[in-house]
Amino acid sequence: MKFKYKEQDKEGNKIEGMAESPDTFTLAREIRERGSIPLSIKEFTSSESRFSFNFDVFNSVSLSEKIMFTNNLSGMLSAGLSLTRALTVLEKQTDDKYFNLILNTLIDDVNKGGTLSSGMKKFPNVFSGVFISMVHSGEESGSLPRTLSEIGMTLKKTYDLNRKIKGALIYPSIIVAAIFIIGILMMIFVVPTLTKTFSDIGVKLPAATRFIIAISDFLTNHYIFFILIVCAVIGSGLMFAQLSFTKRYFDMFILRLPILGTLIKEMNTARTARTLSSLLASGVDVSKALAITEEVLQNVHYKELIHNSINSIEKGVALSASFKENTKLYPVMVGEMIEVGEETGNLSQMLMDVATFYETEVDNKTKNLSTIIEPVLMVFIGVAVGFFAIAMIKPMYSVMDNIQ
Repeated sequence: MKFKYKEQDKEGNKIEGMAESPDTFTLAREIRERGSIPLSIKEFTSSESRFSFNFDVFNSVSLSEKIMFTNNLSGMLSAGLSLTRALTVLEKQTDDKYFNLILNTLIDDVNKGGTLSSGMKKFPNVFSGVFISMVHSGEESGSLPRTLSEIGMTLKKTYDLNRKIKGALIYPSIIVAAIFIIGILMMIFVVPTLTKTFSDIGVKLPAATRFIIAISDFLTNHYIFFILIVCAVIGSGLMFAQLSFTKRYFDMFILRLPILGTLIKEMNTARTARTLSSLLASGVDVSKALAITEEVLQNVHYKELIHNSINSIEKGVALSASFKENTKLYPVMVGEMIEVGEETGNLSQMLMDVATFYETEVDNKTKNLSTIIEPVLMVFIGVAVGFFAIAMIKPMYSVMDNIQ
């Protein structure tokens, strides 16, 4: 079979070409063997291309897969297996095709005398800066199994936290979606029937009833336009949320929300503390550890604080000063604990204690999140149902009064 391919060589140059190969995976292996990274492979036919296998589409690996990888690799290295043999065992075990290609690349790099961390740098979308830096430090210190175990524990904490938050938000999300769908169905099928009845009777309708009827008429007669509006609003919202000047205000708005804002602050505090602790414990210097931590954080205000703290450290200012001056983002306890860690020379352990404390706080809050949101949802449902009921029933009472 003939394929068109695109690869990236060791210097970072992108090269396109055409080659004969039994299948896409064989060609991908050949590209890796010559030291390049396969970007895309397409079967070449008379109609240019019927089948496409694009590696850019499959450029992510699940967090659970990476947790298994680090834990299993740590266990096998601790048991005395060589790095190449351990990676080969993991490559045979994984069912993820993209991760299988990554492991093949890592095996090739190690066999050629390269390090595990240098091979991981080729896949920044899979292995984060924290991951790569810790592996590199573990290689230099000769404690790679222990470092991988720490990485696995950090990833597990992140996985558990994300799962708990998603689980807490499933119930309210389903309720809101159900209300929205039921509301639309009532507007399309129920309200037009009542509207016809009101029209036949000739009763004067209140403003709330006319408002609901107007929405019903729009959904019934212009449903395609309504769908387009909803898609446009969602698309525009997502697009504007990613722009730098809107993202700044959006991130601050999230932090100021009554319940969710506190949860977000504690999550960022736990993530900052754990990331810094892991990197410092692995031997990474403070400035580099902060730079990597800045990449891990998503909120623009936290990123700015960490970035400014790097500049402060380079000027000789203590790390704790940056945190103590920004108590709106990080609790007072964080700056105090960092200061104690700097004074005692045990900063990594102090940061780990902070991370553990706030991870426990987030864990407790997520357990109660559904309970906290439930009464808010009940009030919202009650207001919506009450407004609809009053708007539709009030004209009927008017008719009954006229009959009497």
